[in-house]
Amino acid sequence: MNVEDLVSMGRQPHQPWWRSWSTQDDRIVAEAMEATGISDLAGRPLDELSGGQRQRAWIAMTLAQQTELLLLDEPTTHLDLAHAVEVLDLVGRLRDDMGRTVVAVLHDLSLAARYSDHLVVLKDGRLVTAGPPRDVLTPAMLWETFGLRAHVFDDPVEGRPVVVPVSHV
Repeated sequence: MNVEDLVSMGRQPHQPWWRSWSTQDDRIVAEAMEATGISDLAGRPLDELSGGQRQRAWIAMTLAQQTELLLLDEPTTHLDLAHAVEVLDLVGRLRDDMGRTVVAVLHDLSLAARYSDHLVVLKDGRLVTAGPPRDVLTPAMLWETFGLRAHVFDDPVEGRPVVVPVSHV
């Protein structure tokens, strides 16, 4: 499967049995690839892409669905830090430029704090706490929820919380 095929799958919910693929579908797929910066990869097989390129292709597929809400489950999994930031910057731009609501599952707490307006912390399927990152990410919450001793500092550039684990050794 190539990139354009994957992104086109996002149009599937809009394909009634009595109508075939339209020029509007072509336009929406092209716009989704343009918005995610992958137009030049349209004909490339997915298995030849880097992790960051592949994540952008999946995000383009969700954009082609044209929903008001993007649900992203670990969009930075298996990405190095540079590609993780690239993907989350892209998601932030899409949120701001397109007015979409984004709900993402992120296990990297510092990245979650950097890119989120609201955090929800769960443990064993139950709500532990929720709110702005500054209110949620505390050493006490990290210890009680994850058994993690950590310091929480303000990033000197963004002013967002950064979690620094303390070694158990």
